[in-house]
Amino acid sequence: MQTQSGRLRRIKAFSTEAGVSVRTLHLYDRLGLLRPAAVSESGYRLYGDAELEHLEHILALRFVGFTLDQIKKLLAGSDLPLAAALRLQREVIARQKRGLESALTVIEEAERALAAGAPTDRLKILRTVMEVFKMQNDWKWTQEYYSEAAREKIDEHRRSVPADGVAQGQRDWTALIAEVEAAVANGIEPSSADGRALARRWRGLVAQFTQGDAEISGGLNRMWSDTTHWPNDFKRPWSDAADAFIKQTMNCDGHGAVDGD
Repeated sequence: MQTQSGRLRRIKAFSTEAGVSVRTLHLYDRLGLLRPAAVSESGYRLYGDAELEHLEHILALRFVGFTLDQIKKLLAGSDLPLAAALRLQREVIARQKRGLESALTVIEEAERALAAGAPTDRLKILRTVMEVFKMQNDWKWTQEYYSEAAREKIDEHRRSVPADGVAQGQRDWTALIAEVEAAVANGIEPSSADGRALARRWRGLVAQFTQGDAEISGGLNRMWSDTTHWPNDFKRPWSDAADAFIKQTMNCDGHGAVDGD
């Protein structure tokens, strides 16, 4: 049988030639991503050269990280041009690359500490590695709120800080949030000396992250303000009462709203 698709072959032969499984071709057919050129009277799916070329397009887009739904829209003539789609995907891959580089830095520092031969707390090293990895995974979604330039600055700063310094920053935040929650529970006035001291510490930790950069600060503010788009399993690390308290302390301490909230 010949058609405009060229020589037709059954799905098994076509899958072997294309280097994909029959199961994958069934999936693409079911999703409307790659239909067979024809179906024989016996019910066999038949594929030709046009389908092979179409499949190569799909596999190329899959290789650079597009989802099947995105590929379907692109190949169906989406309003988003391929060049723009590739640019967006490049940014996603670049962020993943930076995340992997950060992870490598953490591991290399741990290896150097162990190779130095000096007395070391191995459990502490492992905990530091775990804390940094957990922090990266838990907050990965927040990268969408920053410009490319801001992300590069954040990543550059993160690479310049030792792994134990990053973990210490996380512990500092945990301790400060606990103290703010305790201040609320104990009825501490936001305008009191204790309240203003908490505000100054809060502002200092925020400054460590933003580095005084307006783009980073802007992304941080957008992230904390956009509660409707947070992941379903994400909750702000402090209560509403603590949030209100720290905002009041900022105003009492002669500053406006907290960066990042």
